[in-house]
Amino acid sequence: MSEETVAPADAPARQSSLLRASAVMALGTIVSRLTGFVRSLVLVWALGTALFADTFNLANALPNSLYILVAGGALNAVFVPQLVRAMKNDPDGGQAFGQRLLTLTAIVLAGMSVVAVLFAPALVSVYASDDLLEQANRPYFTLAVTFAWYCLPQIFFYGLYIIFGQILNARGRFGPMMWSPILNNLIAIAVFGTFIVVSDADSPQSIDGGDIALLGLGSTLGIALQALCLVPVLRKAGFRLRPRFDFRGGGVGRSGKLAAWTIGYVLINQLWFVTATRLTTGVGAQALTVYGAEQGYGLTPYLNAYLILMLPHAVITVSIVAALLPRMSLAAAENDPAQVRSDLSHGLRLTAVAIIPAAVAFLALGPDMTVALFMHGQVDEASARFMGYVLMGFALGLIGFSSQHIMLRGFYAYEDTRTPVFIQILVVAASAACAITAYAVLPVQWKTVGIAVSYGIGYWIGFFASVAVLRRRIGGVDGRRLQSTYARAGAAALLAGLGAYGVGRLVSGALDGGAIGAATAVLAGGTVLAGGYLLLAQVFRVREIAELVALVRGRLGRGSV
Repeated sequence: MSEETVAPADAPARQSSLLRASAVMALGTIVSRLTGFVRSLVLVWALGTALFADTFNLANALPNSLYILVAGGALNAVFVPQLVRAMKNDPDGGQAFGQRLLTLTAIVLAGMSVVAVLFAPALVSVYASDDLLEQANRPYFTLAVTFAWYCLPQIFFYGLYIIFGQILNARGRFGPMMWSPILNNLIAIAVFGTFIVVSDADSPQSIDGGDIALLGLGSTLGIALQALCLVPVLRKAGFRLRPRFDFRGGGVGRSGKLAAWTIGYVLINQLWFVTATRLTTGVGAQALTVYGAEQGYGLTPYLNAYLILMLPHAVITVSIVAALLPRMSLAAAENDPAQVRSDLSHGLRLTAVAIIPAAVAFLALGPDMTVALFMHGQVDEASARFMGYVLMGFALGLIGFSSQHIMLRGFYAYEDTRTPVFIQILVVAASAACAITAYAVLPVQWKTVGIAVSYGIGYWIGFFASVAVLRRRIGGVDGRRLQSTYARAGAAALLAGLGAYGVGRLVSGALDGGAIGAATAVLAGGTVLAGGYLLLAQVFRVREIAELVALVRGRLGRGSV
């Protein structure tokens, strides 16, 4: 059977609507991610990239990781389709269902937060390497636990932020959820900037209780305001914030059954996060032993490289998915597999033409990017450049990661949360096996790079598994068209990336490296890559490029998005 998809007659209008909604979210995400970068830069300036910084980043990553997992799990993937159906089928437009869901979510999140705080030492011991429990490294473990007591209440506010945002998304209000993290970033920048001014702590022995409270409470305050600023937007959208406890027979039970498999998905993802944090904190502890001083080879470089990696994914993939999932859910509810195929293919192709050159840019210019961004405060050029190597490792899997993110929505549109669990088992098993191998065989200064490469290997496996399953389920995934787009965009990006790499090396060498040389190399190489990619995409007839460029020009021409 041919996998070529014949688009429905209203496909152009639906695709234009998708692009417009994605543009609104993309602009908010860009501003959010830019302020997030500033936040990360200030944090690195304040704490550096070595084991001392790992203690705070580990504690702050515990609620952050749970937020990411839940955002891609039960609240996001299961309840958006349920909200869409409730708005379509319920006489009150889904008002009561949303209130029940919000009430139940708040109760569960509050309980989770309390339990997490009470068991903070146990949680940190699970996520941190056993090396931190050794007597010589025990002060680092104790500091991480103290930070965790302050940071773990963020779980409650992250969950509220997710459910508030998804209620707004189901009502067609996509922008606020993408814009509200800016407030959190600004508060964090102020908190870390204040720490730089009032403290010169650089070890567990030199930091005092006031410094710890400033970092921990300030971080939690930012997350709380990120969630609560959506309350007036919800009211304006017509949703009444009112607790409802009549869960039985109200539709929440059905969502709970669907969420059971998604909880399994979350738990499996959690196995990867535990693996990555245990291994990378172990790298930091080993480096301290091998070199006799802290080295920036562990968790903090891993998290900062991942933050950079997620910028194109968040701007492009997440924005498209947030607008795509309600449409796909509606098409699935109407038993229209042709429209599901069309939406899925369109989302994959639009994502690919932006994500592929981003991955190539990280491979060609990654170390220059991180030197330009992070070489200040307590971070020297070697430590900053190492983050670039970790970013290059991550970049090898970026296309597979983003494509798999899109493919999962094909399952969720049909309320299938079971199949993704088994696919994610493959992803995590492959990533963890490769990461443990890399940790065992690579020198200490390359272990974290190997762990980053391992992350992408797992997601490539997951992507191909998802394609195989969905192809049978919906009668194809527009395979020939997808292969053509990936191949054409890949060829254009690789050729442009080679030119960018050459120009970057020439510029950096001429300026003798350093932050200024690296920044100039990124500017020159990035210009070559962007211009070359757009030109070659025209030569190779990557039609989706014209679609994206036309959208940007149209939005800029009207002066707003």
